[in-house]
Amino acid sequence: MLNNIMTDGECSMLRSLIDEAETVVLCCHQNPDGDALGSMLGMGEVLRQLGKDVVMVAPDQYPDYLQWLPNSEKIVRYDKRKDFIDTVLKMCSLVICLDFNTASRTDEMADVLLASPAKKVLIDHHPGPDIPTVVCVSRPELSSTSELVFRMVWQLGLYEQQGKHFAVPIYTGMMTDTGGFTYNSSDADIYYIISQLLTKRIDKDKIYRNVYHNYSEHRLRLVGHVLCNKLVVDEERHAAYFTLTREDLKAYHFIKGDAEGLVNMPLQIKGLKLSISLREDTDKNNLVWVSLRSVDQFPCNEVAARFFNGGGHLNASGGRLNCSIEEAVEVVRQALQAFESMLK
Repeated sequence: MLNNIMTDGECSMLRSLIDEAETVVLCCHQNPDGDALGSMLGMGEVLRQLGKDVVMVAPDQYPDYLQWLPNSEKIVRYDKRKDFIDTVLKMCSLVICLDFNTASRTDEMADVLLASPAKKVLIDHHPGPDIPTVVCVSRPELSSTSELVFRMVWQLGLYEQQGKHFAVPIYTGMMTDTGGFTYNSSDADIYYIISQLLTKRIDKDKIYRNVYHNYSEHRLRLVGHVLCNKLVVDEERHAAYFTLTREDLKAYHFIKGDAEGLVNMPLQIKGLKLSISLREDTDKNNLVWVSLRSVDQFPCNEVAARFFNGGGHLNASGGRLNCSIEEAVEVVRQALQAFESMLK
């Protein structure tokens, strides 16, 4: 059995908020990944079964390799329907924030989200939440926000009536936020949860293929280009980094999601502790997206916070730089030098 993750007070308050709400807005972070979408789609399915009018909002486009998820067609993009979402956030009674700890992670939606008079609930596994809420269920020790949603639904006694439309996105979110259960996934409870999700007749092997074997030929060639031509390995500091310029992205017909997982690949090198990806934004000048991955106890989240205006988890973090790609490379070099003793 699973231990409760909400106090009795949090559980009672959440029940009351859901019971009283007619329209519930669910929102996730910018550049949504599998966990952001999985937790939002799973929570949306539960609320619809309870008879609620549910509006699921993503700040911008989500990756092509996740568009097969059940009910993903119901997600409304803020960058496409700003006026509609602004109105809904002013009129709804409950907003549930999933998989982000600070409003800035919703980008252009941040101000209207914070200004919404609706009561707010935060469900997240990133440290240091700062959004004003009436219920904040923040559990950084858990593998994913999708695991957190499962545990909440379990504690609320709502799991038995769920089906595949709940189980598939929740499993997907847990799988993607642990790299296919290869990191941050040694808690035995995770596998108990998986066993319960399997009772809903999900095909976990197909889910894996849909996520990790669902790319274009161009993506595969992009991987080859990165590993052959762009990868820089600092053997002395047990670190590696690579850049993806606009020219690279254009040459390989980049679509959102094609860079997913690339930052993990250098960690296959024996002894490597840290991998950093630098990717130019396809639209905005002097904007570089940064992804960091590490192994064991090396804190890539500290590197992200100190050098890349970001943060995240011990072994998986991200950030952004407002500069050229050449300047971003110099920041990486400074970061590796600053953390040299820990990397060696």
